[in-house]
Amino acid sequence: MTTTVDTPAGSPAATPTADAAPRRRGLGVTLTLLLIAALVGSAWWLVQRARAPEAAAPAAAPGGAGGPGPGSASVTVGAAHAQRGELPIVIDALGTVTPPVTATLVPQVSGVLTEVLFTEGQMVSKGQVLARIDARPYEQALAQARGQRAKDEAQLAAARVTLARYQTLWQQDSIARQDVDTQAALVKQLEGVVEADRASERAAQLNVGFASIRAPIGGRIGLRAIDPGNLVSTGSAGGIATITQIAPIDVVFSVPQDRIAAVLAAQRRGRLPVQAFDRARSQPLAEGSFLTLDNQVSTATGTVRAKARFANADGALFPNQFVNARLQLGHDSGVLVPVTAVRTGPQGDYVYVIDDERVARMRPVRRGMATVDQVLIVQGLQAGERVVTEGGDRVKDGGKLRLAGESPGPGGAAGMRPGAAPAPAPTAPAAIASGAGEAGAAAPPWLERLPPELRDKVRAMSPEERRAFLQQRRAAASAADSGR
Repeated sequence: MTTTVDTPAGSPAATPTADAAPRRRGLGVTLTLLLIAALVGSAWWLVQRARAPEAAAPAAAPGGAGGPGPGSASVTVGAAHAQRGELPIVIDALGTVTPPVTATLVPQVSGVLTEVLFTEGQMVSKGQVLARIDARPYEQALAQARGQRAKDEAQLAAARVTLARYQTLWQQDSIARQDVDTQAALVKQLEGVVEADRASERAAQLNVGFASIRAPIGGRIGLRAIDPGNLVSTGSAGGIATITQIAPIDVVFSVPQDRIAAVLAAQRRGRLPVQAFDRARSQPLAEGSFLTLDNQVSTATGTVRAKARFANADGALFPNQFVNARLQLGHDSGVLVPVTAVRTGPQGDYVYVIDDERVARMRPVRRGMATVDQVLIVQGLQAGERVVTEGGDRVKDGGKLRLAGESPGPGGAAGMRPGAAPAPAPTAPAAIASGAGEAGAAAPPWLERLPPELRDKVRAMSPEERRAFLQQRRAAASAADSGR
């Protein structure tokens, strides 16, 4: 038999069970608050750290105005003066070196290739004998044609003698008129046969001549495709070799359709020079003159083909070589600056002008024609003004600048004007508050109570980072005290 004993609610046995649930709830709330406080403190510290560089510059300026002063940080940049000059009006395009004439040595008669009389890559002249084909079959055909012609000429001579006799007999009324007319027709027939024989003889003579392959043009001969001893025929497509004309030589390039009118107008004024550069546009290869434009614009690219001719006496241009062609249409005068000085923003093109106080002033400009190195400024800049050419990404409107090659001013202050007094050295408390950590400065008591590794980390912090660190520790300590 089991006996049940009722325990009063206020007895000691019921107290642990009744107080356990509220205690667990309080601990969960405390941990949640600590986590929220840590997240808030971390976010605030990151925001203050991001704002620290922006706040450092106004703090260093005299009177806290935030303007450029002797103590503000300067940016080292490269600079150049705007100059008045002439900029060539050019059209740059990728071109292909094209030989004016290309010829393939294709045999005109069939036979065995007996001799090759050229060296691969040799410069040959027009009419030079380059190869020979076995001509014996064609020589025999020529002899046969000559024999046939002689035979038919003999028959023609006999027919003419007979016709003369018939004409005498007809005048004596010894033969009929029909016999005379028949003999006259036979003479005409044999005359035609003899003429055909002469044509056959000339054709056979041509075949004998074709057995010696001659250069149709002058130029550079390429690699040999057929070796001696092989049978060649008139139907071979590749031929024995290829000859390309080297001097003069042409360059074919494309001109945008928007520049056609300018090219035609400049061509009417006189000769247009064209330069051919290498792939890197660093070394000129040759200089020639513009020839002509094509007669239609390509609908696929919106460009028209143009051709320029070069003397190429030194052979600097090679057939099918890719070059950079530069067609010069004239000159345009104005203010010139390096290409790196012009920058583009939401409001358009602008430059940073450096005044006498070494302060950058952003100024909008309107640009014109440009080359690889220089750009023409149509409006917004005067000759003689100094502009930033290098380091413009770090420059701000109204910021202090230091030109490349200049040494910092007295006391290590960069960009200080000559004769300006250096800023006074900070006092010991100020150095401690700013996190300088110099030797001999009195450290606050709370800093000495930190662990050594944390103490060194705090000393390396900036003032903003240190304030954020302290507030975060205070928030964590307050949350721990409220949990207890």
